[in-house]
Amino acid sequence: MLWPFSLAGTAPAWVVVLLGVADLIIRILALGIIPGNRRPTTAMAWLLGIFFVPFVGIILFLLFGNFKLSSRRREQQQQVNERVRAGTSSLSAVESSYPGPEWVKSAAELNRRLGSLPMVDGNSVDLIPGYPDSIFEMTAAVRKARKFVNAEFYIMSTDHITDELLTALEEAAERGVEVRVLFDHIGTLRVQGYRKLLKRLRAGKIQWKRMLPLLPIHGQWRRPDLRNHRKIMVIDGEIAFTGSQNLIEPSYNNPRHRKAGREWVELMACLRGPIVTTLNVVFATDWLSETDESLEHQLQLPSDPNPGNVTAQVVPSGPGFITENNLRLFNTLIYSAQHRISICSPYFVPDDSLLYAITTAAQRGVDVELFVSEKGDQFLVHHAQRSYYEALLEAGVRIYLYKAPFVLHAKHFTIDDEVAVLGSSNMDMRSFSLNMEVSVMLLGEDIVTKMRAVEDTYRDISHELKLTDWVNRPLAARYVDNVARLTATVQ
Repeated sequence: MLWPFSLAGTAPAWVVVLLGVADLIIRILALGIIPGNRRPTTAMAWLLGIFFVPFVGIILFLLFGNFKLSSRRREQQQQVNERVRAGTSSLSAVESSYPGPEWVKSAAELNRRLGSLPMVDGNSVDLIPGYPDSIFEMTAAVRKARKFVNAEFYIMSTDHITDELLTALEEAAERGVEVRVLFDHIGTLRVQGYRKLLKRLRAGKIQWKRMLPLLPIHGQWRRPDLRNHRKIMVIDGEIAFTGSQNLIEPSYNNPRHRKAGREWVELMACLRGPIVTTLNVVFATDWLSETDESLEHQLQLPSDPNPGNVTAQVVPSGPGFITENNLRLFNTLIYSAQHRISICSPYFVPDDSLLYAITTAAQRGVDVELFVSEKGDQFLVHHAQRSYYEALLEAGVRIYLYKAPFVLHAKHFTIDDEVAVLGSSNMDMRSFSLNMEVSVMLLGEDIVTKMRAVEDTYRDISHELKLTDWVNRPLAARYVDNVARLTATVQ
């Protein structure tokens, strides 16, 4: 508390005293407020910042210290959850009678309590690993739309890859189909062509909104790094798409990426059956949050409620929920694994609980493998991720590095022959606390076999990282990894 007294001789005594008292009050209040509902390491980092530079630290804390949405949006989320339970009574007829092991049913019950959405039988799931293939499939489905199209993506762009899909959405709106589009404000703003996209949307009949808009002059303000990271498209309540892919060309409209030959590798799923209704619930929730318009009239079962044999459950998560739904599910499934765990995550920066779950699984004899990019697209995240490799390798986890310059952006994992999880969620603390995400838990040996086939293609073009090579990497690289790890704590 020396800094106020450095003003002695240059400011009146009463100013020095006043600043000293303010400084002391800030410190005392911070000690009792900041540790609440935060990890001890995070709380200590904020306290150190405030103690060293009180006023700057307080400003930064007010901007970034609260990872929750506004109280209005949290209350709205709770109300929507209650309405979902009451309003999706049509789903009770197809709620699951899955005959699998008890630990799977326990995970499903956890999801139901946290996210309000039931596990449902009778779905079909087709995986789409090709980047242009998923755009083609979504475009074809939109062209057949008769009633409505709901599209929600973290990033949207109008470019040579997405042009046909956007044209299909425009044409659907012109012929009377209700077309609603949501995109994350900051996520989309950061990519080249944002103004071009807005101009195109404003010129047509598509109903569109920015998600989590950061527009202070319009009274729209929140923690600047909160994101809606979901990827969902629902057509007529009959067919849905979800997964890891944004609506943008595979180099993200970045000349530097194109010059390096860097493209994103994704995995999307095309789903039919009652799971489509629950995915539409997530879209309807986000649309309600941004517009106050209810879409409950859309939440009906598809005309064919039993097109396949996959049992599925949607798991929404994010700062609108009290708990970290995705993290709790991931940990539950990993601790339940008996034989094999395969994980694919482009940004693997686990919290302690997830790191312990994965390393414990490997140490108790489960075959655990992790697929990550050889070279990431985000410097700090990539090096923070690398700082965990040694602990994973020492525990017996096999790490496969997907060959550069490609970015393995797919987000999924499989547990034994029972469970596959696919969605928008990374295995990092941002996805657990700051991002609104959606995951789908898929049950049964058939869908796990399909997912394993995708994982096999990753392994074929990756090289395995060995512990002996890793511990002998240059000291400079180790230093950068360790410094970057400090950025991993987000709460």
